[in-house]
Amino acid sequence: MAKNPLENLDRFRVVLASASPRRSELLSMLGVKFEVRPLSGVDESFPADLPPREVPLHIARKKSAAAMELIADDELVITADTVVIVGGKVLGKPSDPEEARLMLGELSGKTHTVVTGVSVCGAGRQETAAAFTDVTFAALTYEEIDFYIERYRPFDKAGAYGIQEWIGCVGVRNIDGSFYNVMGLPLHLLYTLLRRF
Repeated sequence: MAKNPLENLDRFRVVLASASPRRSELLSMLGVKFEVRPLSGVDESFPADLPPREVPLHIARKKSAAAMELIADDELVITADTVVIVGGKVLGKPSDPEEARLMLGELSGKTHTVVTGVSVCGAGRQETAAAFTDVTFAALTYEEIDFYIERYRPFDKAGAYGIQEWIGCVGVRNIDGSFYNVMGLPLHLLYTLLRRF
């Protein structure tokens, strides 16, 4: 019988410290048994002079540090943070429809970079890395942006969009990098980190 390449995780209880249903769905695709234990109250601020591409790593490490205080010795915790970078500016999650409109307007007709920082820690060690994906949007009309925001309410998504939703079908012209990274959890990168345990 073929061995599971991640059978090294059998000695751990794996914890996904995220409330994101997408991350939970994606992690299950790796065939990993895990429980979801969302974090709350983690300060997701970052230094103003931190290079944009390092922001999600910084936040993933903060989440990891908070989670480490809550897990047992036999647990392995996964944390992640995703941002969208366009024109050197970091876009997080929009707080309301107007901010979502502004974000999608900034992405329209341009290429932006999605960066996800992932941290896996437990057994006295931590593995942290980031994935980078360039996404090119076609020019979006006001009607398309308004329709998407009203119908899909993307207020829990970095950059105000989910590539797996309608806007990804009609607006994304090109992707260079991991599709799963744009969804919020770069599976190849995470698999690589998990194999190290």
